Amino acid sequence: MSQAHSNFRTKIAGTGKALPAQERTNADLAKMVETSDEWIAARTGIRSRRILEAGRSTSDLAAEAGRAALEKAELKATDLDCIIVGTVTPDMPMPAVAVSVQQKLGAGVCAAFDLSAACAGFIYGMSVGDAFIKSGQFKRVLVIGVEILSRIVDWTDRNTCVLFGDGAGAAVLTATAGDDPRTILSTHIYADGAGVPWLNIPAGGSLEPTTVDTVQKKRHLVHMQGKPIFIHAVKNISRACLTALEHNGVSGAEVDWVVAHQANLRILEGVSERTGIGLDRFFLNIHKYGNTSSASIPIALDEAMTEGKVRPGQLVVMGALGAGLSWGSALVRV
Repeated sequence: MSQAHSNFRTKIAGTGKALPAQERTNADLAKMVETSDEWIAARTGIRSRRILEAGRSTSDLAAEAGRAALEKAELKATDLDCIIVGTVTPDMPMPAVAVSVQQKLGAGVCAAFDLSAACAGFIYGMSVGDAFIKSGQFKRVLVIGVEILSRIVDWTDRNTCVLFGDGAGAAVLTATAGDDPRTILSTHIYADGAGVPWLNIPAGGSLEPTTVDTVQKKRHLVHMQGKPIFIHAVKNISRACLTALEHNGVSGAEVDWVVAHQANLRILEGVSERTGIGLDRFFLNIHKYGNTSSASIPIALDEAMTEGKVRPGQLVVMGALGAGLSWGSALVRV
């Protein structure tokens, strides 16, 4: 958890998103696997998702989202002190996506690194960036959540391929004066490695290096047990969001919007019920993009602000859970 230990505070100065042009609808998936639009929509709330075209990479989409966020923050890439990218689908095992983003933005020399917290990646990145700013080490941090999940999904497995999509979202965090009402009030991040078996990519790392056998057995693609992930997502996202409210002495009634990870509409309905915050105050775009993992919260936040739903000065709670299990929350006055 990051909290202020100085006069420095952090605000979200600008947001941005980048989405591939190609859509893959539920009807398209019904031609690939045994499923239907009705089946997918009823169980997940998803109608479509975006697929990145061949020849483009994670860093391309991340840089596009970062550029949009910088423009809204009225800053240049050379103003940045640090770039943090949350992703589980990097361009390559090394170096970090963040250094490619740095080059594509023309940011010059600054700190740049990736972090891996799956669907909680943006919350983790925002927590780290907030801590950097509150410590006085940096003044301007670009946080990006980006995933190209279409390239690690088994498109013959109807239980997983219907869920995921590609996208990138970004936020520019800047230091702000102590009396500025627009601020990150607190972040809260957690993990429990007991959940590793429920959502993972078994092969491709040092434990199970890629071989012809692992590729043939699709061990380098996403493996998920849906039921435990669903149960823990509802429980842990709800608990983390309530912790953020309690930490700041805020009631659910005072929250203007919930911008949560767009994984499954049923999960969000469960979080609404447990937190006592009506679903009408949840910004929802899962029907358009599916689960974009670490990109989902910043994409949703940018869309909500661009559409004028989330307005400056409003109180927003964010929450996410992903592989790890990793989860977290943030309370922000935007």
